[in-house]
Amino acid sequence: MDKLNILLLGSGGRESALAWKIAQSPRLKKLYIAPGNGGTDQYGENVAISPLDFEAIHKFVDEKSIDMIVVGNEDPLVAGIYDQFANKPGLLVVGPSKAGAALEGSKDFAKQFMVENNIPTARYQSFTAETVEEGKKFLATLKAPYVLKADGLAAGKGVLIIDNLDEACRSLEEMLGGMFGKSSATVVIEEFLSGIECSVFVLTDGNGGYRILPVAKDYKRIGEGDTGPNTGGMGAVSPVIFANDEFMKKVEERIIKPTIKGLSDRGIIYRGFIFLGLINVEGEPMVIEYNVRMGDPETEVVMLRIASDLVDLMEAAAKGNLGDKKLEINPKTAVTVMAVSKGYPGSYEKGKAISGIDQVTESTVFHAGTKKDGQLISTSGGRVLAVSSLGNSIDDALQKSYRSLEKIEFEGINYRRDIGRDLEKLEK
Repeated sequence: MDKLNILLLGSGGRESALAWKIAQSPRLKKLYIAPGNGGTDQYGENVAISPLDFEAIHKFVDEKSIDMIVVGNEDPLVAGIYDQFANKPGLLVVGPSKAGAALEGSKDFAKQFMVENNIPTARYQSFTAETVEEGKKFLATLKAPYVLKADGLAAGKGVLIIDNLDEACRSLEEMLGGMFGKSSATVVIEEFLSGIECSVFVLTDGNGGYRILPVAKDYKRIGEGDTGPNTGGMGAVSPVIFANDEFMKKVEERIIKPTIKGLSDRGIIYRGFIFLGLINVEGEPMVIEYNVRMGDPETEVVMLRIASDLVDLMEAAAKGNLGDKKLEINPKTAVTVMAVSKGYPGSYEKGKAISGIDQVTESTVFHAGTKKDGQLISTSGGRVLAVSSLGNSIDDALQKSYRSLEKIEFEGINYRRDIGRDLEKLEK
């Protein structure tokens, strides 16, 4: 059994959860995380390299005889890291080619792809500064609320949902005028879909083979009852009660298979994770967006529920041969609750000392925005820790996470106390 030296790129909660899972594999020789955070060094060695510094990564891969690169976040994928390393002998890359990463890198490309492959999604049109007046006319044909999306990557902040038509027209002008820099040089306007969202993750090998990972639901808004501004994610739950066999059969037939075939028909190499941001509209799944990597904070529940060796699965996907590899899933419920900095998602202070993590016994604490100086761990981001637990029900798992959070302290700690409660109602 070959053992692998693995380089994981990224520094958030998602990468902590991936590192935690990779570290459990008997296939692992040595794990490096670049750049990692204040907690990832318990699973491997943190390396001070930016995921976008391809030259430094090249050097490191040679120096440490790296066998596999696992790309955590979207930026290196959209920048073409797969293409940079695809022809390096003996090196596997888990992630799509630059052409495949356009599914996340360009909302306009993603929408065109869905229409071309008859994948159910909201009606839309795309506009530039030259066609801003046509954009306003298109907005007038839609019912409120109005959805405006920056075409390019905008660190999760490029989507506006606006109730008032005049305000939507003004926002369109501002976006096309550079609100999100180059990312909003093109703006996608689409009809608003009403329903309940979930995240479906697929690992694909680029040759038609795929495995559907545990389904999750995340909670984006800062306030309880889904109020206040959007964040990078305040928590997540898996499984999702409405994503039953009937719903998932529709997802597989209408969305997953056409997506994989559509990529293949275009000659696009895609060996890695596909994230389907779905909405359940009266029992019918529709695609809100594609991402080309695992979600955050969903990874922090999905990894808890994967019982198989993740390294084995990723290696097979990167080699283009998932074949008969088994994916075993833990039937228990997983939840994660994000502890965030005071003021987040607005401005917040960093450098607050964190204590009590070592007192947690019934949850797994994944670090997100933390840094370590000697033995001192402090806050370094808005989303600080993802406290994740397994239980026999949503309530059972939640109680564990909340009991664990009571033991953790840093100045201004904030977290939602209603993660998963909407799904609990459906459970009953």
